[in-house]
Amino acid sequence: MGLFKKKTEKEKLEEKYEKLLKEAFNLSKTNRKLSDEKTYEASELLKEIEKL
Repeated sequence: MGLFKKKTEKEKLEEKYEKLLKEAFNLSKTNRKLSDEKTYEASELLKEIEKL
């Protein structure tokens, strides 16, 4: 495997999913509504990942 192996679409989505969950967690301390939106966005992304 090369050092600069391209990420698969699934890997990119999983990375984005983790990032959204971290954001949602951090927002949950200050802005519950925004946190809920991020969580929803993450769950939609998870559905997309499961399709792959």
